[in-house]
Amino acid sequence: MFKKVIFNNLRNTLISLGILASIAAPLTTQAQSWPDKPVKLIIPFAPGGTTDILGRILAQQMTTVLGQNVIVENKGGAGGNIGAEIVANAPPNGYTLLLASGSMMTVNPHLYQKLPLNYMTDLTYITTVAGGPMLVSVNPNLPVNNLKELIALAKTKPLTFGSAGIGSQVHMAGENFNYAAGINATHVPYKGEAPAMNDLVSGQIDFMVGNLPAAAGFAKAGRIKALAITSSKRVTQLPEVPTVSEAAIPGFVNLGWFALAAPSGTPKAIVEKISAATQKALESDAMRKSLELNGLTGIITSQKDLEVQIKNESANWEKVIKARNIKAQ
Repeated sequence: MFKKVIFNNLRNTLISLGILASIAAPLTTQAQSWPDKPVKLIIPFAPGGTTDILGRILAQQMTTVLGQNVIVENKGGAGGNIGAEIVANAPPNGYTLLLASGSMMTVNPHLYQKLPLNYMTDLTYITTVAGGPMLVSVNPNLPVNNLKELIALAKTKPLTFGSAGIGSQVHMAGENFNYAAGINATHVPYKGEAPAMNDLVSGQIDFMVGNLPAAAGFAKAGRIKALAITSSKRVTQLPEVPTVSEAAIPGFVNLGWFALAAPSGTPKAIVEKISAATQKALESDAMRKSLELNGLTGIITSQKDLEVQIKNESANWEKVIKARNIKAQ
């Protein structure tokens, strides 16, 4: 009887190992052959915003590196949650990727009472891609010429500021600025950064703290009035524009950043291939020139460092959200 039990246990173990091997074999084959078909890059915001601008540049260069088309699909809405859910529910085979703004992982979990995904368990974070400063700007008809005048005006009359949607990093940069400046402007969310910028130009909203790639062209053309940059130093794209720290709020810095993610369970070998391809894309002359033109800096990080960054920024944004009493449905 004892020998029979041992035999049955051994047989069950061998069967289990066989099943595991049959599961692991296709995953190994997938990893070795990846990519052997086009890759989808989901942009979780509307066309024309900074995530979209960066995503299309990245897709072009990764197409060259990988030898397969990287196809951009815009799936905007709900502060990026809709696009993130699509990726979280996709097969974990490396053929559906997400270009996420930093706010999606660090802000949305504190802002939305119900989320369609768990940002820490339903996605595999691969690497950061790029980051850069933001621009505080006003519509041309607002009677202010510098940041101190904007803050003073906001303390005497109600002003509005626009964003790419509730919880977007454009929204949170605006809230962070309001918090630091001691003002209480009213937030007007849009379905993307581009439509918000268009309404800033037309005077439907008073000011915005937008990503530099989406705002710099309008500022250079005089269609918006640039007041301050949110980095610690001035930028070459708008050298005459002071930093927020110089202009009114010492020590203020607010940078936007973007990262690549895949569905949870994506094989490590595929994740490593994606990270390596991203690095090669960022090293290309075309990508470097495009990033520089748009006021962005290419950034490659390890998965561990990216997770630490998300954790640290998440704690900071939680404080701002509570202090500003920001809520989303």
